[in-house]
Amino acid sequence: MKITEVRVTLRNDGKLKAFASITLDDCFVVRGLKVIEGNSGMFVAMPSRRRPDNSFQDIAHPINNETRDALEAQVLAEYQRELENEKTGVVSSSKLEVS
Repeated sequence: MKITEVRVTLRNDGKLKAFASITLDDCFVVRGLKVIEGNSGMFVAMPSRRRPDNSFQDIAHPINNETRDALEAQVLAEYQRELENEKTGVVSSSKLEVS
């Protein structure tokens, strides 16, 4: 399974820096990923929902570190590209297609 598209929408809301969506194999979309500035640097949080006890549970997530690392690298690369586009005034489609 490959990530074939990454879309990033920049935000600057405290630690939340962007929302992202990924497309897998040009046929399955996962929305609601978040780019977060944590204490140890940037990371990608998976889509989640609040449980009755006010904790959060991931709705979708990688089941191994290799997949998580690859997903995070692609999303953060697109996030950095969007930041550069914003700085230079380049209008972007916020879309990275991976081949």
